[in-house]
Amino acid sequence: MAKTALIIGSGIAGLAVALRLRKKGYTVTIYEANNYIGGKMHEVKKLGYRWDLGPSLFTMPHLVDELFELFNLDARAYYDFKKLDKICNYFWEDGTRFTAPADKTEFIHQASKVFKEPSKRLVNYLKKSKKKYDLTASIFLEKSLHKMKTFFSFQTLGSLLQSFQLDINTSLHSFNRKSFSNPHLVQLFNRYATYNGSSPYKTPGIMSMIPHLEMHYGTFFPKGGMVQIVKGLHRLAEEQGVEFKLSEPVVEINYQGSKATSIYTNKGAYEADLIVSNMDIFSTYKSLLNELPHPEKILAQERSSSALIFYWGVKKSFPELDLHNIFFSEDYEGEFKAIFEENNFSNDPTIYINISSKENPADAPQGCENWFVMVNAPGNFDQDWEELKNRAKSNIIKKLNRQLNINLENLIEVEEILDPIKIEVNTKSHRGSLYGTSSNSKFSAFLRHPNFSKQLKNLYFCGGSVHPGGGIPLCLSSAKIVSDLIPDLTNEPTLSLSH
Repeated sequence: MAKTALIIGSGIAGLAVALRLRKKGYTVTIYEANNYIGGKMHEVKKLGYRWDLGPSLFTMPHLVDELFELFNLDARAYYDFKKLDKICNYFWEDGTRFTAPADKTEFIHQASKVFKEPSKRLVNYLKKSKKKYDLTASIFLEKSLHKMKTFFSFQTLGSLLQSFQLDINTSLHSFNRKSFSNPHLVQLFNRYATYNGSSPYKTPGIMSMIPHLEMHYGTFFPKGGMVQIVKGLHRLAEEQGVEFKLSEPVVEINYQGSKATSIYTNKGAYEADLIVSNMDIFSTYKSLLNELPHPEKILAQERSSSALIFYWGVKKSFPELDLHNIFFSEDYEGEFKAIFEENNFSNDPTIYINISSKENPADAPQGCENWFVMVNAPGNFDQDWEELKNRAKSNIIKKLNRQLNINLENLIEVEEILDPIKIEVNTKSHRGSLYGTSSNSKFSAFLRHPNFSKQLKNLYFCGGSVHPGGGIPLCLSSAKIVSDLIPDLTNEPTLSLSH
């Protein structure tokens, strides 16, 4: 009889680990509290508009394609995408505008021209970015940091000997300020800290590796929107025999001695040979493992930023805008201080606008655009969210009116809002954090919860709140790490399940 694997949560990491374990010969069932698949990767439709609710940036599609290749299937038969020739449009209050080309050589040429920065500095910066990625990817992104064998390899030893090149003892902002003289260019590269919900003034300089990922692997748009990635994986999983239990929240993980044995849901009890939680690690312990001693030091870490998102149906088209657009704050440091130290919004927030109808015209009525308007937000600490949202909306509209010379309030005909409270409720992410813990410390990577339980055999964890971190690529990496920790029944059916 096949061994059973129960997955808690159907976020992209839960889907990925389900497929990997199915390939290894397990009978797999996913339990999802919501009535839809995908966790944060969901969509909403209203009055002819469609928006992706969650992640809007798609990089490293080969990590998704790997899941189809496991079964010798063509990923393009399940979802498709196009490579973008522009990364993002950037706007500053002094009138500076910059369209970042996806091609690295062209990016260097255009950035040097717009920001009056010697091209050699940009070349050196991106070389260092690549070096940091090459030195750390196999250790931090592809393996469990919590297994000693990870550190006993020539590759790891070589990386540790060159750790002085990682800039872990300086902030990303300090590193960028030493690299460039133009404050706008410094701010452009500072923004990469937000890719894991952190502050560029606190997160270490090693995060300057992120631009390399964007420029080396490229940025992409899934045809039909980000939700098509989840729909393709869902279809694949069902075809491979993965069972889905929607609207069936798990309420407890049970164990006997030092071994996880079963789960309770709102509909009954289910025994398991192994359990994988794709739920936020804080909520997993506090809600599902309430009687087990908790790793309080890990759970007490600072959470990443959250988000306030306005989904606006805008009855006008804007040729100066593209799929990805950033309107920068004039006081970037003050913005992050407000978020992380004051649990508040800056009155001059940086605004991100994603407009998928630029690539998928069906997402908005003709002559209109579907704006996904996001500002970085503090976590939910029971603030007066109605006041915060109203003030943020007012400041967003004023800023966009000023920079685009419009009266935006007269153009918005549809509105939906997602705030940290709703994110927390809908996804069980503690305080509404988008990426689990923040990376505002040089020790953050080592303090993330491991992908397995140190207390209970046969209990594993995947997703953005555990190693290696948040965002689609890292969530997919977490699923692979979990799978690599679990025996392959098709090769070694007699192996016991243990760490």
